[in-house]
Amino acid sequence: MAFMEHIRDVNAVSVLLRLALAVVCGGVVGLERERKHRPAGFRTHILICLGAAITTLTSQYLFFSLHQFTDIARLGAQVIAGIGFIGAGSIVVTRRRRVKGLTTAAGLWASAAIGLCFGAGFYEGGIIATFLILVVEILVSKIEYRIMDNAREVILLVEYRDLTSLNGVLRYMKEVELTILSLEILKAESNPAGKNCVNIDLLIHRKLRIQDMLADIGKLPGILSVERL
Repeated sequence: MAFMEHIRDVNAVSVLLRLALAVVCGGVVGLERERKHRPAGFRTHILICLGAAITTLTSQYLFFSLHQFTDIARLGAQVIAGIGFIGAGSIVVTRRRRVKGLTTAAGLWASAAIGLCFGAGFYEGGIIATFLILVVEILVSKIEYRIMDNAREVILLVEYRDLTSLNGVLRYMKEVELTILSLEILKAESNPAGKNCVNIDLLIHRKLRIQDMLADIGKLPGILSVERL
């Protein structure tokens, strides 16, 4: 108990321990993103987690050591707000109108929160949060992919050469008894990629495998590419 009280105070040992834990836990979260080749990876998560911890430590030092009696949580609140700008930079909308980077942005925000925990001396919260973040990123993502594979509603992006090719896609969907919920055509003139595209929202029956359907559509004449959104 005496040791725990000692490391919760602002002293050389606790500062070293807090910053070290911020580096380790930020790196652990960043490794998972680095493994998936995301823009914000190992070093980025370490720096954000470490910076958040230093910010909280600075607030405590000003309050307890220099007796600057201001709002001790003010600097930490600015960290959370500032991370929003960094996270926004990792979110992109591709030329195919897909949004990428949301999970990376959320991971950066969570890394900052972990850093605030360690900087404040809340070791238990930082370690447990790191563990739960890894569970979400590794295990829950697999469950999410499995749910998507078994989902009956599917959105497809199909690039086609001309209207004849598009009609072939629609005929195929009618033959295999797919229900079209919505259809949005994006002509080459208005598409940054310069190709005719169509977004199709479908209901599929359970007997049809999604991968088989994608392969069949890709083999149709005039179809340049097909992918699931």
